[in-house]
Amino acid sequence: MSRLPGSHTVLNRQRRLLGAAGLLALGLPVLALPQGGGNAAALTPQTASQTATPVRIEASRTLTRIRDTGVIVMGYRPASLPFSYLDGRLKPVGYSVELCERVIDVIREQLQLPDLEVKQIAVNSATRLPLVANGTLDLECGITTHTAERARSQSFSTTTYVAESRLLSRRSQMMRTVEDLRGLTVASTIGTTSLQYMHQLNVQKGLGFRILVGQDDQESFRLLQTGRAVAYAMDDVLLRSLIAQVRDPQEYFIAEQALSVEPYAIGLPANDPAFKRLVDGVIMSLYRSGEIHAIYQRWFQSPIPPRNLNLQLPMGEAFKRVIAKPTDSPDPGAYR
Repeated sequence: MSRLPGSHTVLNRQRRLLGAAGLLALGLPVLALPQGGGNAAALTPQTASQTATPVRIEASRTLTRIRDTGVIVMGYRPASLPFSYLDGRLKPVGYSVELCERVIDVIREQLQLPDLEVKQIAVNSATRLPLVANGTLDLECGITTHTAERARSQSFSTTTYVAESRLLSRRSQMMRTVEDLRGLTVASTIGTTSLQYMHQLNVQKGLGFRILVGQDDQESFRLLQTGRAVAYAMDDVLLRSLIAQVRDPQEYFIAEQALSVEPYAIGLPANDPAFKRLVDGVIMSLYRSGEIHAIYQRWFQSPIPPRNLNLQLPMGEAFKRVIAKPTDSPDPGAYR
């Protein structure tokens, strides 16, 4: 569709005027963060309302590009149920995808682009971070842990879930603690914090176990299923989703010992605090309104497509605290 000469400038001027004011008029959030983007700062509803300032489109290179191209790019995971996966029609769905769709709805309204095109790109553990860092993705909507190391090359939203890394094993040979792995073989997934942590524990404790690396969570799980590994180290919620999809879930055992705390967040472009403010504002509005509880129940405590699996997973205390007092901290200690 072509535009008349000069109409682009007029439209831009109208969008600047509508920008944050239009967002506020619609009852949508425009929130401010501490100076510098605030990747490690606590964000409470009280301080957010006190420091709220409009998000100007021109202040964000990401929003400016989305406005000028009419396209926003979202990364999703094809098989990370219930966060981000493909349903029976091969459409990306899930908890993280729904949160990103809420963000996209606000962007569509603020930019006055009802026909905003949403380009969806499948990512995995190895590609998700580079695709955010190099500017390919505007939103990475999967199962990514926010760490201080990762925050050097990209930004992260307010925390959207809190998981813990644990060991999955067969009940016939239960691995209750990491010490039980001494001299044995454990599996984990490439590009994950669980893999990094297992390497560290192996060296620090001198356990001498061998680590097999799967290209994705399904491959890592198969290493356990086929007996090539005695355990699989990964985030507990993902372990639950994997065993819920097999014929014999009762044959598997998730250890009580938590190896690490994993704060999940939406991946964002680096050095764009105005864009982060908008994303955080959407998430925090869901927390303040209590709507997050209905979203959580839809994906963690109800039958979900395409097989109507129900994880029956109550909300954890750590995430309840995040909802009550939102934070985007990468420090695991902030969630204990």
